[in-house]
Amino acid sequence: QLQLVESGGGLVQPGGSLRLSCATSRFTLDYYNIGWFRQAPGKEREGVSCISSNDGSTNYADSVKGRFTISRDKAKNTVYLQMSSLEPEDAGVYYCAAENTNLYCSNSPYDYDDWGQGTQVTVSS
Repeated sequence: QLQLVESGGGLVQPGGSLRLSCATSRFTLDYYNIGWFRQAPGKEREGVSCISSNDGSTNYADSVKGRFTISRDKAKNTVYLQMSSLEPEDAGVYYCAAENTNLYCSNSPYDYDDWGQGTQVTVSS
């Protein structure tokens, strides 16, 4: 397992920003498709964004387009999710996940094999 570790969650007011990080010391994340997912209480886990390994292409859920940005820092072996203009509906536990069997990343949780433990994001005034 990759032992992915998420960090950067916290409490933020509506309209605020957070940057989440996904890292591992065991493997080179650049070789994997990485997805960010979130799960609110009582709801299914949903895909937020992903970044492909082969060409760096990205994908976003419609609900976060224009507000969230996914990126890689190869030197730090870290994938980030920059979240801006946060809304209460963005709250939940955010997970990163990795897989390396598909050519391009997807926002379906069923396509991913390795998951982090999650980081809580709370959006409230």
